[in-house]
Amino acid sequence: MEERKPVWTTSSFLLYAGGFTVLASALAALGYLSSRYGSGAYAAWSLLLLAALYAIARGFGARGRSTAAGVFAFASLIAWVAFLAALWAWFGWLHVRAGTSVTIGLNGKAAQSGGTSPFAGFSVARLSLYLLVLAAARHDRHRLGFPLLRLVSAVAGWLFVTDLVSGGGTWSAVVTLLVGLAYLAIGSGSDEPSAFWLHLVGGLLIGGSLLRWWHQGDWRWALLCVASLVYVAIARRTGRSSWAVLGAIGLLAASTHFASEWTSSGFSLVGEGASASGNLWVPSCVFAFTGFLLVALGLRARTVSDG
Repeated sequence: MEERKPVWTTSSFLLYAGGFTVLASALAALGYLSSRYGSGAYAAWSLLLLAALYAIARGFGARGRSTAAGVFAFASLIAWVAFLAALWAWFGWLHVRAGTSVTIGLNGKAAQSGGTSPFAGFSVARLSLYLLVLAAARHDRHRLGFPLLRLVSAVAGWLFVTDLVSGGGTWSAVVTLLVGLAYLAIGSGSDEPSAFWLHLVGGLLIGGSLLRWWHQGDWRWALLCVASLVYVAIARRTGRSSWAVLGAIGLLAASTHFASEWTSSGFSLVGEGASASGNLWVPSCVFAFTGFLLVALGLRARTVSDG
């Protein structure tokens, strides 16, 4: 089915808000049930929740309520993830202990890691879970033409590729950067409404990788400022404002770092905790400069679009 561009109306807002509230309550219920039942019973409860959400989505779709059907299809995809994780844990393929991650593949061999990386150790079980989520998201997106479903595909695709070829640490950050660049390229070459999610996830992946490398030291934060300006340039070139939003967040984060670094006693937005000897004027100047820079970039973007 051809994708339909979402239209923000009172009706669509209420449908999104209601559907996401139902999803949040369902996840909270699963959290409660997981603490009360064993792995087999919890998998059964997860399946029941999945069936209920999927039936609601199909029912709305049959009545031509495309937005409601898409919202509940998104909710059912999240429930699908929860069910697969519960099922794999019941089978003994996935298991987590306090302080230690133990992943058991379908071949029965365990790979243990004391780290917190979700990519530590090769796991056929995790990879199969990602593939099944990708398959379900692709099926629902083509059946309903609901752009939000591509968010699930983008995240699951990143997890699959990164988990397949890396085991955490710097190499995972490199792969994440490459996946983000790939999403930028694919999204730029597509005029489908769901390309928005490729741009958004791609921007987050690229920014997350750069932040991992450049979060310490003034010169590294200066590089993040440059990267933020590149984000704004990408926004102008692609017409995707999500890059501008992420670029602005990057500039404000860098401003926070420099304002704190250059104020000898630290600073607070309400003026608490700073001594009289501190350079209390620095934060105001730093953020004023950043604000005027954002205004200048906005005027420049408007001039380019008008031209």
